[in-house]
Amino acid sequence: MNCHYCGFNKGIPRHCPNCKSKSIRYYGTGTQKAADELALLFPEAKILRMDVDTTRKKGSHERLLTDFGAGKADILLGTQMIAKGLDFPNVTLVGVLNADTALNLPDFRSSERTFQLLTQVAGRAGRADKEGKVYIQTYNPNHYAIRFAKQQDYEGFYTYEMNLRRTLGYPPFYYTVGITLSHKQEEFVLKKSYQILQLLKEELTDQVKILGPTPRPIARTHNLYHYQILLKYRFENQLETALNKVLDLTQQVENKDLRLIIDNEPQNFN
Repeated sequence: MNCHYCGFNKGIPRHCPNCKSKSIRYYGTGTQKAADELALLFPEAKILRMDVDTTRKKGSHERLLTDFGAGKADILLGTQMIAKGLDFPNVTLVGVLNADTALNLPDFRSSERTFQLLTQVAGRAGRADKEGKVYIQTYNPNHYAIRFAKQQDYEGFYTYEMNLRRTLGYPPFYYTVGITLSHKQEEFVLKKSYQILQLLKEELTDQVKILGPTPRPIARTHNLYHYQILLKYRFENQLETALNKVLDLTQQVENKDLRLIIDNEPQNFN
């Protein structure tokens, strides 16, 4: 088993660590599992898999794409890395598995990124004279990002998304600052997060909306726990002063192992 965030790996367990039972089944919906299912459904087809595991070696990415473009494989299966920038005239069918996975992420850009991904991947089919088809697997077919992507309605998506962001107070109508704190002890980083929250409340005006602290969606990597605070504002003269005080707090001796990231207009909340 490999962690793609911190590189940690260990062998697959053969026994339950609690009851020692050998009755263990493995579940998953990753590219390797999908490749196994495709091989059962299309035993005659040659399948190429492109993900972080198959493209670790130098030149492997280009080699896989070259082989597929040369017709050495019938199916190219991969992660988002195959969604854009590829031009294969003979590709006439594109399928998207679990298209709405990103919609469940706690990020206000999740709908935008889902719409963007689906419109990009749909453009991989029928790029020459042949007609193309796109199949989208989703649990939320009525979600506006899925619906507008299906209709290829860019303006409709833009209008709907901007109305939501204006109502909820997100960019481009508000500015944002993300503060991330990390430490090897969760109790410590949680305590410091609330200490910084109190400092921000004292230094900033009520024009700033403060969200958090909350654990990051990927709450622990590299043996560190991560907590985040998000600031939303339109006008705030005290912001720089407040953030400098946050920096000063993290420079105290007792906080020497506390990691701090201040991200102006963060592009990723994962």
